[in-house]
Amino acid sequence: MRVLSTRELNRTYLHRQLLAERTARPAREIIEHLVALQGQEADSPYLSLRARSSDFAIEDLTDLLTGREVVRSPLLRGTQHLSSAADYPWVRASLQPALDRFAGRGNNLTGVDMEKFTAIAREVLANGPATRPELSRRLVAEFPGIDPKSLSYVVHLKLSLLHPPPAGTWRHRGRVTCVLAEEWLGRPEAEPDPESLVMRYLAAFGPASVKDMQTWSGLTRLGALLSAMRPRLTVFKDENGIDLYDVTDAPLIDEDGPAPVVFLPEFDNAVLGHADRSRILHPGDRAIVMPGWSVVRPTVLVDGFVSAVWALEGSTLSIAPFRPLAPAEVAAVETEAGRLLEFTVPGPGEVRWVELSGTAFDRSWRP
Repeated sequence: MRVLSTRELNRTYLHRQLLAERTARPAREIIEHLVALQGQEADSPYLSLRARSSDFAIEDLTDLLTGREVVRSPLLRGTQHLSSAADYPWVRASLQPALDRFAGRGNNLTGVDMEKFTAIAREVLANGPATRPELSRRLVAEFPGIDPKSLSYVVHLKLSLLHPPPAGTWRHRGRVTCVLAEEWLGRPEAEPDPESLVMRYLAAFGPASVKDMQTWSGLTRLGALLSAMRPRLTVFKDENGIDLYDVTDAPLIDEDGPAPVVFLPEFDNAVLGHADRSRILHPGDRAIVMPGWSVVRPTVLVDGFVSAVWALEGSTLSIAPFRPLAPAEVAAVETEAGRLLEFTVPGPGEVRWVELSGTAFDRSWRP
């Protein structure tokens, strides 16, 4: 069984994530390739698409959202993601066991009749979108004495709720509304298809271990499913001897494959796609990128690996490298930073190098 080096996994991963070379594929196809695009922050999907697309414009994604071709909803790990309207029903159904498990954690709904709970939520949403406060107030009125935060949290995981525009659009910071997916999309809920979920994941994130797939999806007990699928997959090992599954005949990229400088937004798919993130993030740097408090900082890839974090404040783009960069790397980072400023800032911008311990990147920093 072939052993894949970390660097070979890195170059292959850049290729699978469309980060080795920007693609001309349209935004919807990129989202479908990634299964679902991280959308915890409204601007992040736009920056994720910009990092992968050769000609992406802000209106491309906004038009997909307003045209109901792409939707925003809690999906992977219960966090906000964008998926295509065609994929959403079966992806959501496939992830529902994980969402049900998340709904059972950390809430205080003891004694609540869940059938009544979902029926009332559906009744509230029957006449179209409702704001989160409106939905929460109605649930609180029907279930007095129950923790309102728990009611609001669980309803998003138990029901297939979407957050229609303007939520999720560029620079949107206003209220978020909720609507039933079947109403917004005009189609019924679908049957789960975990095998397709695995195959789509491997095409964009593979080769990967069972634990990687479980971390990415939030699902558990995928070992049995992968064992059953094994005859249809290619299996490698990593440098630690762990089995890595992959779709058959998928390309593996040489250790010296292309690795341009890339600016990724907070929570980008590439950083959160595995349990073992050593193919893109040096283990000693993980605490810098993910310091806790549900923070995943915006990152800069240099030679294929996360080598800096960045922040945009006004028209100033601050970059904090983890270690000294070579002069050619500094020049490449500054060139790409300038392009990012042109995309995000209407007027002139400034690139600034800062110390990692600077105020923009201390423990209280938030994206």
